[in-house]
Amino acid sequence: MSKEAKEARVPAGRLSRFASMTRIAAGVAGGMMAEGARQFRNGNRPRIQDLFLTPQNAKLISTELAKLRGAAMKLGQMLSMDTGDLIPKELAEILSRLRSDAHTMPRAQLNRALVKAYGKTWRDQFTSFEYEPVAAASIGQVHRATTAAGNDIVLKIQYPGVRRSINSDIDNVATLLRMSGLIPKKMDLAPLLAEAKVQLHDEANYLTEAEYLRAFGKALSKDKRFLVPRLHQHLTTDSILAMDYADGDPIESIAELPQAERDRVVGAMIELMLHELFTLNMVQTDANFANYRYQPATGRIVLLDFGATRRFAPEFVTAYRKLLKAMLADDQSAMVIAAETIGYVVNDVHPTYRALLIDVFQLVGEVFRADAPYTIKGARLSAQMTEKTLAMKDYRDDWHAPPIDAIFFHRKLGGMFLLASRVDARVFMRPLLEAVL
Repeated sequence: MSKEAKEARVPAGRLSRFASMTRIAAGVAGGMMAEGARQFRNGNRPRIQDLFLTPQNAKLISTELAKLRGAAMKLGQMLSMDTGDLIPKELAEILSRLRSDAHTMPRAQLNRALVKAYGKTWRDQFTSFEYEPVAAASIGQVHRATTAAGNDIVLKIQYPGVRRSINSDIDNVATLLRMSGLIPKKMDLAPLLAEAKVQLHDEANYLTEAEYLRAFGKALSKDKRFLVPRLHQHLTTDSILAMDYADGDPIESIAELPQAERDRVVGAMIELMLHELFTLNMVQTDANFANYRYQPATGRIVLLDFGATRRFAPEFVTAYRKLLKAMLADDQSAMVIAAETIGYVVNDVHPTYRALLIDVFQLVGEVFRADAPYTIKGARLSAQMTEKTLAMKDYRDDWHAPPIDAIFFHRKLGGMFLLASRVDARVFMRPLLEAVL
């Protein structure tokens, strides 16, 4: 990680964070006015969406949200991982930059965070501490250390001010989305945003993540395909999470391995995802590749981050099981009933829009219905999905915010499909799904 290119102080106070959002809004508005004037001089009559989605505005939004970090950045990441039924593709591309653009804290701010958690003598807890982070994300950054007892660990240290700024950050990003003109005015985002606040408050409490880390460690203790780092409770607080350091290569590195090993690894990860939903009712919903490592010597998959874990209500799990059974049977009527039960609006919309929604469900169903290992990379799935979601843009009055539980699970499902495509893995989905249904 390039310290010179990535280091920036985290705005911790509400006023400083509000000022940052104000600068974004002012910069975007100025960019829209300038682009509008240029377009009118050329004899064009641009839509407000086109004025918003300029390269300059895209760079401004992604750069400033990356400096803010916290919920503003996290919400951008969450929206950009959606399956396309909430925000337009162009805005998703802007927000997708936030998955890799996190900055790190300067050393002085990092020291203050450690003093707040452990006291002025915090260095006495460790025989070594590496100031250069091994990773940085939206809510915190990760540092390697050695405890006084000789344990090789990592500390995930939360950025200052993240927790108390969640509500205002999400409200400000929602305002930015409205300002873009890309979200229909009649679409009610309030339930989705309220649920996002609850989820992010949980995610920003590292004591909650510690419980999920322990729960997954227990659930997978006998499965030798996975490694869950051990929690160090005495060094864990609500703003610092301490766990064993687990070495490994980036999960994408398996692309260089033989086909059989790529298939095995990705198949194991998809099987785990289904086990999480249908057996544990508890899913780690962030499929960012950085949350997984691969150990070449053992073939084990290291699971690193449980902050985005979400518990799913039995009602959702039951309805989703029915949806997948309908997909396996290619039963359109049953798909519609299950989708409506989950919370999708399928019937009270324009018939063409309804047909497009059903087409999307059937396309995903093709992956699970296949009677042989499925190669996502070679399929037309992505192009067909894009074609359907682009066609939906003509029916903006029928847009509804998708069910929040579906957004979180589809975030994980989409990430697994993306990994399978990236490493060109072939996975026989049908028996994995039938085993949990």
